[in-house]
Amino acid sequence: MAWQFLSRHMAMLTLAFAIAAYIYPALFLPFKAVFLWLFAATMFALGVVLKPEEARSALAHPSRIALGVLCQYSIMPLLGFTAATVLLWQGASPALALGFIIVGCAPGAMASNVITYLAGGAVAFSIAMTMVATLLSPLLTPSLVELLGGAMMQIPFWPMMQTIVLSVALPLMLGMQLRKRLGHQLPQAEVIAPGIAAIAIIIICAYAVAANHDRIAQTPWLVVLLVILLNGLGYLLGWFSGRLFGFDQSHKITLAIEIGMQNAGLGVALALKHFEPTTALPGALFAVWCIITAAGMTRWQERRAS
Repeated sequence: MAWQFLSRHMAMLTLAFAIAAYIYPALFLPFKAVFLWLFAATMFALGVVLKPEEARSALAHPSRIALGVLCQYSIMPLLGFTAATVLLWQGASPALALGFIIVGCAPGAMASNVITYLAGGAVAFSIAMTMVATLLSPLLTPSLVELLGGAMMQIPFWPMMQTIVLSVALPLMLGMQLRKRLGHQLPQAEVIAPGIAAIAIIIICAYAVAANHDRIAQTPWLVVLLVILLNGLGYLLGWFSGRLFGFDQSHKITLAIEIGMQNAGLGVALALKHFEPTTALPGALFAVWCIITAAGMTRWQERRAS
């Protein structure tokens, strides 16, 4: 089905639309007026597909979720801060450096649930981590951005919190409420919702590329390298954290994916809303790169299991 094609091939489509946005930026610049609505649509879709029984199963182990969320909001913010510091040492603008901090302070990506399923991870744990980290994001994300990036630029804490409440928490809860009322139409909605989310994420990333067209052409190799390292070290440190906590194989896979795959779409949305377009560049690059690496990881995991 078309909707399943969209969700299963999001990596390929994200890359294709990012290239199209770079070649023909004028096609995607009109989405400036609606990118926050598009992001809200991804959170609404996540609320529709969240299964209460899976959440209850994962919540039966609250300490495991707490450790996972602690890793989410410590490992990646510190990696983002380190990347930003390196950029500042190299003479980059504070706006560009701040982009790495915003990516690092975002919650886990919605796509991580799909990737976890394909990679043979613990899906309920993935969903619970995504849900808890996302619900905490209105407080933790702007707080961490202000703590780690306040010395670089003035951080609009309350406007950022308001943006996250309106584009993350509220749509997520509305989606969860709609799920309860769908009845026999729920199976169809569970197929359509991930496809809608995929479309929204693809367009958001494409718009971020279009808005940064001239900057991408002049992007230093160091920025690209730091995006790759931020993603790779997130996977690696997530895996070793799971090993340190004594998690089994499936939960180690899940933690690695949850830590390495940030909700860069949220980072891009926040950067475009509250800062200059340059700040969205790391998030746009990270969004494309992390989806590609996650898709590659699932293929490797499938071959390994076969």
